[in-house]
Parts: sequence; structure tokens; C-alpha cells
Amino acid sequence: MDDFGIIKLQNIAYVNSQIASALIELEAMKSENAEAERYGHSLAWSYNEFCSLIDKYQLGHNSVLTNFQNGL
Repeated sequence: MDDFGIIKLQNIAYVNSQIASALIELEAMKSENAEAERYGHSLAWSYNEFCSLIDKYQLGHNSVLTNFQNGL
């Protein structure tokens, strides 16, 4: 495999690690909301805070494409 192929694989691995991190945080947020709901408290996390994970982990369409084009 040439250097270009290795760089692409590194970029894919990076995006996959960002996805895994976002999913872990998402599941923790969902769990906190479920617990708050169970005890009759207001939800800990709002829709906007869930959506902010996309930006936090650079998982939007343009961010991912930029990563694949320009590297890390």
C-alpha cells in the first residue's frame, strides 16, 4: 500500500474513533435523561445538546469530507 492509502486508512480510523466517542457520550446522556425522568426531574440534556455532539466530534458531512480530503 502506498503512502496515500495509508493516510486514507488513518483518516478513516480517526473518524471511526470520533464516532465511538460520540456514541459513548450519547448513551451516557440518554441514561442521565432516563434516570431524571424516572425520578420526575427535568431532563438533564436537551435536543440541542444532543445535536451539539456532531460539532464536538466533527462528524458533520463537511467536517468528515474535509478530513478525508486534507487529512488530520
